[in-house]
Amino acid sequence: MLLFVGLGNPGSKYERNRHNIGFMAVDDIVHRHNFSAGQKKWQAITFEGRIGNEKIIALQPQTFMNNSGQSVGEAMRFFKLSPGDVFVFYDELDLAFGKIKAKIGGGAAGHNGIRSITSHIGADYNRIRMGIGHPGHKDRVHGHVLGDFAKSEQTVLDDMLSATGQNSSWLTKRDLPRFMSEVALSTSPNKSNTQKHTGNKTSPTKAITPKKSKQDSKQEGPMAAMLRALKGDK
Repeated sequence: MLLFVGLGNPGSKYERNRHNIGFMAVDDIVHRHNFSAGQKKWQAITFEGRIGNEKIIALQPQTFMNNSGQSVGEAMRFFKLSPGDVFVFYDELDLAFGKIKAKIGGGAAGHNGIRSITSHIGADYNRIRMGIGHPGHKDRVHGHVLGDFAKSEQTVLDDMLSATGQNSSWLTKRDLPRFMSEVALSTSPNKSNTQKHTGNKTSPTKAITPKKSKQDSKQEGPMAAMLRALKGDK
């Protein structure tokens, strides 16, 4: 059994915030893999399902971001899981928008949700870092993180969430490098261009028929043949 945790803040006020991309990632996984309807347990909205042969408990902590570790710690202890069985999906300022990286352990890098989880279960859990980009100056970070995704960002956001959900089976196999590699392929700009022109299918090669010359395209009459013979043409 594995624990998939999406980080965010509860309530419609925060629903489309960049800070809530972890909630969005879990939503995609839950819907894509037909998990059970959400229930309130362990201070979280919880979902149960399977990806392949692996049972998954998915959490969206309702404690607000800064206390996410309370919920994660309760669920982990209830199921007697280790930190290595926990996968946390969250927003990452230090990654360009659209990029996704995965790693085990590390620091909080200023993320209060990660800091809270580490204080409750230790640092050695799996982290799925979903890039939201940096606004360029530290004074703008708070507004950027708690701001909604812009309409112009929707396509890239949809691609990120879809790629995460589609390739979540590699997480259940604990193959983080393969997960990152498949996500990168899924979100590559070249992929969308290929799909646009070919519909993501191999186009059949058309046979190229050489163009006939004007002389070949007309049937040669007897007078033309005689003149050609007199000139010595073959």
